[in-house]
Amino acid sequence: MSRTRSWPGLLGRRSECDTLSGLVAAAKAGRSQVLVLRGEAGIGKTALLDVLLERAAGCRVARAAGVESEMELAFAGLHQLCSPHLERLDKLPDPQAEALGTAFGLRPGSTPDRFLVGLAVLALLSEVAEERPLICVVDDAQWLDRASAQALGFVARRLAHERVAMVFAVRASDEEPELSGFPELVVRGLSACDAAALLESSVTGVLDPRVRDRILAESHGNPLALLELPRGLSAADLSFGGQTGHSATPLVQQLEQGFLRQAAPLPPQARRLLLTAAAEPVGDVQLLWRAAERLGIGSAAAAAAETSGLVELRDRARFRHPLVRSAVYRSATPAERREVHRALSEVTDPATDPDRRAWHRARAAVGPDEDTAAELERSAGRAFSHGGLAAAAAFLEQAAALTPDPARRAGRSLDAAQAKVHAGALDDAAALLATADEGPLGDAGRARIDLLRAEISFAANRGNESLPLLLPAARRLEPLDARLCRDTYLDALSAALFAGRLAAGPGARQVAEAVRGAPTPDAPRKGDALLAGLAVLFTDGYASAAPLLHRAVRAFVAEELTLDEALRSAWLAAATAASLWDDGSWDVLTRRHLDVARDSGALSALPLALHTRAVVHLFTGELATAASLVEEVRSVTEVTRSSLAPYGEVGLHAVRGDAAQAEPLIDNCLEDVTARGEGAGATMVQWARAVLCNGLGRYEDALRAAREAAASALELGPPKWALAELVEAGVRTRDTEAAAAALDELSTMTRASGTEWALGIEAGGRALLSEGRAAEELHVEAIDRLGRTTVRVELARARLRYGEWLRREGRRVDARAQLRPAHEALTAMGVDAFAERARHELLATGEVVRKRTSETTGELTAQEAHIAGLATRGLTNREIGAELYLSPRTVEWHLRKVFTKLEVSTRRELRRALSHRAAIAI
Repeated sequence: MSRTRSWPGLLGRRSECDTLSGLVAAAKAGRSQVLVLRGEAGIGKTALLDVLLERAAGCRVARAAGVESEMELAFAGLHQLCSPHLERLDKLPDPQAEALGTAFGLRPGSTPDRFLVGLAVLALLSEVAEERPLICVVDDAQWLDRASAQALGFVARRLAHERVAMVFAVRASDEEPELSGFPELVVRGLSACDAAALLESSVTGVLDPRVRDRILAESHGNPLALLELPRGLSAADLSFGGQTGHSATPLVQQLEQGFLRQAAPLPPQARRLLLTAAAEPVGDVQLLWRAAERLGIGSAAAAAAETSGLVELRDRARFRHPLVRSAVYRSATPAERREVHRALSEVTDPATDPDRRAWHRARAAVGPDEDTAAELERSAGRAFSHGGLAAAAAFLEQAAALTPDPARRAGRSLDAAQAKVHAGALDDAAALLATADEGPLGDAGRARIDLLRAEISFAANRGNESLPLLLPAARRLEPLDARLCRDTYLDALSAALFAGRLAAGPGARQVAEAVRGAPTPDAPRKGDALLAGLAVLFTDGYASAAPLLHRAVRAFVAEELTLDEALRSAWLAAATAASLWDDGSWDVLTRRHLDVARDSGALSALPLALHTRAVVHLFTGELATAASLVEEVRSVTEVTRSSLAPYGEVGLHAVRGDAAQAEPLIDNCLEDVTARGEGAGATMVQWARAVLCNGLGRYEDALRAAREAAASALELGPPKWALAELVEAGVRTRDTEAAAAALDELSTMTRASGTEWALGIEAGGRALLSEGRAAEELHVEAIDRLGRTTVRVELARARLRYGEWLRREGRRVDARAQLRPAHEALTAMGVDAFAERARHELLATGEVVRKRTSETTGELTAQEAHIAGLATRGLTNREIGAELYLSPRTVEWHLRKVFTKLEVSTRRELRRALSHRAAIAI
């Protein structure tokens, strides 16, 4: 049965069909395509998907369809799409095969990296498309489970040069964040002429003009309505203009009522079989037969159901339209639905499909049922281990609803709310908290509700709204749960640091004072040591806190992060390392934070982890890697709708010296973070502006921005970095008083820190305010110390400053010896504004230096440079793709461009071509 052929020639859809034919042609030509078909129920999206597949002669196809009742089962939709091709799983790189196998429950294992699952699907589809072009269609995408929707959105955004076309069909009224930004084809109602022709073709008898006009008016050109509404009318109604009675009823409801009228004449057993099929979303015919047998439904019922045309029962149970399924299921009584779910649970194998069995048991439950609730709780644990945070939260939510004991029900509601927060479903989390609030919770439970409300606020808005909730929650927990109390103070401190100078009410100092008066744990953890050190920092000052903070950071570096540490304290530990100018620990902690956030599928934590990791790469001069992370942030933000300011992107454009890109972004960010009370964001953006303006030689602007950023004493990281920018800008504008004051403040901290990065920054700043031999010795010291660190941009800038000083001293030859490597390193890293400063200085010494331009032969984009660098390290195309979330074919396409630009033909030649560039950047 094909609804495509039930429309004569797909009347009135020539333009849409031509568009779909173009997608097939593009895929065959090696140009990946993604399209979203959007339209109301019954408008013909599924029929157009059928046309697409009919026109995909010579291509492979993959199909999936979202099922409303299956939305809580992680990766269910993705499994539909991939299952015909899973025999190729072993051809994927081991980590990808492991992640996808674990996600589908084919292999045991811990939580798969959510993005690694997406990359595995991308690689799998690319592998299939190597033999023949691949056409993927996803119907009813608005009903995909969250994990599948995120994975498919990830894949669609990374299709580039594969022979793959992906088409998603979604309801017009549904907004799917995973599909935002893709090209759309809105499927509208048929024209009046085409609608009339379709209606006439669907009616075999006489059609009264008044009935005709009424159906046309009610259908609004909806093809399914035009085909189905007449079926609910008798011959007399059609011939003599009887009352249709539909005008005040929404179209979807009319269509469902029409399907129910078609089902009404069926024998009771056939209607029960339809209900059983509607309750079993997978369409597993064998499972359906087993359930039917348990319900006493015979083969005659199946024949009657198929004869009605409402369902097909062959390799899978397929309804004529999703509205048939929903109409049949909703029209049944609660007792009838429970009966078929009970039968389905009894015939579902608890060993191979325990989660679906638990879900059917839950829907069969008449009232509270602790056994079923406990089974759902176990399913939540399995969902979590497979990376399905959203599914775990759904199972816990259902478990709470079925829990007979009020206190346990409230506790499970809190657990479900916590899972919803981590999964980014903040509205659902708030609703679960309201349920928990009605239960008989003790003081600890009440405090946990306060804590979760604050976490919801903090996850939704990194401004200053959550701190007034967190601080009282922590105080309330002091006599009840010392560990949770300390964790809550850590959350409060994070919130205070994000609010920074824009904090409304209590800030970091008030939190620190409360921490110092709180009970200490019997067995301190890493987070406790960090909390204690930060409390000293914001009460007694940097010098007193530095030894404590160094020890706390070393404790974090010594062990891998747990999920709880990644979600609660990893950002603080990394920011503390940055404030200590401890580049090695900063690198380790930001990398681990990102790894755990990815692996756990903790989407609420992922944007921050990506941004902070990108900033590390800005200091190390790996701007191509930073750019890749910034691009990943965009994809994640589209999924999570995160409100976090784009710190990484702002910093990237600033360090590059790209004023055209940086300045509008800086202005927008400042407006946004100020409105939300996110003081740390404002400080970060002002630091970035100071770097940008110092690079461009706009020192008055740099001075103002650096002053703004450095004024935020109760924040971590950027205010300390801004002091060095303030020293340079003050010297260049001859405001030596401001520069000297900034240097004094900077020196107090750098000497307490004692790291090579800290002491190198101080020496460089002091050199700018010194003269003669003292200045030269300090410049040399800065270069020497920074040369022992990974912060290569700071090293190149130190050489630039020394070269500038030497030229002004009239020592042109010596100046060139510093300016030349500075210029080469800055150029190789893409730090263009400072590179241009170095070029001008070299010109002033009499050396001719070619200006870097976009037309320069051999210039690579950030992504090309990153891919080329990975290739020279010996990584295969598959390994590069795994590193950058690209398919091997796309990596190959980029490498061909690199080879052309650099005029090489092998990887060995590529390594030689890049060796000079790599050497000067180290």
